[in-house]
Amino acid sequence: MTKSEFIYTTYIKTTPEKLWDALTNAEFMKQYWFGMYCTSEWKTGSAWKMQFHDGGLCCTGSVVESNPPKRLVLKWLQEKDAEMKAEGHSLCVFDIEQDEGAVKLTVTHSIDKAQSKTIVGVSGGWPKVLSNLKSLLETGQAVVTRKVDCRGQVA
Repeated sequence: MTKSEFIYTTYIKTTPEKLWDALTNAEFMKQYWFGMYCTSEWKTGSAWKMQFHDGGLCCTGSVVESNPPKRLVLKWLQEKDAEMKAEGHSLCVFDIEQDEGAVKLTVTHSIDKAQSKTIVGVSGGWPKVLSNLKSLLETGQAVVTRKVDCRGQVA
């Protein structure tokens, strides 16, 4: 089976611990994820969910691997978009590495399906989310503040 994959790498002037906290703290997340946020115990095997700024459910899944502050792997199901949900679970991996005075964050989002609508959707959203995350950690301000939908489009 052919797989679809999106990979994004960025370098952030922060520490692995601060980046981990930014990725797992719902209140902080709202600042860079357009009001959206994820909740979980962030332990291997625990459930997680993402909610829109209005409280509506966006995505659900489980934590496949949690190794703070180095690696977080999420099983990810799009709940809001019927076409994406029909594709089933995707996998989202956050790899965090210290690299001299910065932290290298690599996000790999994949699914075992060719030409996946899920991967097309996250490909539009991840660059906005991760640019906001980088800017917020480095300057205290997010770059893109408009709300986006589950396909990364301005809502």
